[in-house]
Amino acid sequence: MLPAWLPLAVLDVTQAPSLDALHGELLRQWASSEVWRLSYGLRSVIVKRGTDAQSGEASSYQRFVVPLGLPAPELLYAADGVIVLEDVGRVTLEQEPTADGFVAAAGLLASIRTAVVDGPSDFPPARVKELADRIGRIAFDVSPLVEALTRLQQEEPLGVVHGDFVPKNLVTDGRRWTAVDWPLAYTAPHLSDLYTLIRDAVALGHDRGPIVARYVEAAAADPFVVDRQLLVGGACLCLLALTFVVEEGQHTIPESAGWIDPLLAELADLVEQLS
Repeated sequence: MLPAWLPLAVLDVTQAPSLDALHGELLRQWASSEVWRLSYGLRSVIVKRGTDAQSGEASSYQRFVVPLGLPAPELLYAADGVIVLEDVGRVTLEQEPTADGFVAAAGLLASIRTAVVDGPSDFPPARVKELADRIGRIAFDVSPLVEALTRLQQEEPLGVVHGDFVPKNLVTDGRRWTAVDWPLAYTAPHLSDLYTLIRDAVALGHDRGPIVARYVEAAAADPFVVDRQLLVGGACLCLLALTFVVEEGQHTIPESAGWIDPLLAELADLVEQLS
C-alpha cells in the first residue's frame, strides 16, 4: 500500500492517471526518512519524506546542487518535507562494490569538489574545539587538527562536502554514476568524502592507490595537498560521528555506544599523523 503522504505532484511527473495506478517499492524506512520508488509504465521517480537532519535536502539542492550543477538527481518537486527526484538508477556501489566502481566514484567526487564555492566555510577551525568539548571524551590534544584545518582554509579553495559519500548513496544506471542523499551537505576545504570512500573500499579489500590517483587526476589536484586534506577530512568526520553518537545515537541506536572507542582511536591516529 502506498503511503498517505504522497503528493499529487507524482502524477504529473509519472503521467499516471491516479495514485492507485502507481506501482510503489519501499526502498528505505528509518526513523528520520522514508524513501519510495514510484513507477508507471516506463517512468519512475524517487519520493522521499524526511524529518530531523534528513529534512534539509531541498535546502541543499537550492544552495548547492542546482546553482552549481552538481551530479545529483534532478529535483522535480519539494514541499512540506517531501521531495520528488529523478530516478538515476537501480544499482548502488553497496550492491556491486567493485574496484572499478570505487575508482569511478572518485572521479564523480572530483566533479563535485571542483565546483567553485563562495562564502565562509561551514566547518571553520573553531568548530573542532566546539565539537571536542561537546563530545567530552577526548583525552588528547586536538590542536594539530585545528592548525591543519586553519592552514587548509587559508591555502585551499572551499568545496562542497556531500557529508554521506558512502556506497549506498552512489548510484549507477550502467552509463554514469550519481550521488544521492544530499541533506548533510556543507562547505569545507577538507576531503572527508574521499576519506570515507577509501575507508569503505579498503574494508572490502580494494587498493586505495587507484582511487586516490583517479581523484588527483580528475580534480587536477596536488597529491601532497590531497594527503593532508584526507587526514583533516577523516578527523573532522570522526568528530561529527562522535558528536552524533554521544548526543543522539546512544539513545536512538543503542548499539552505537560501541562505536565510540573505535572512533576515538581513529581520531587519535589521524591527529597524531597531523602532528
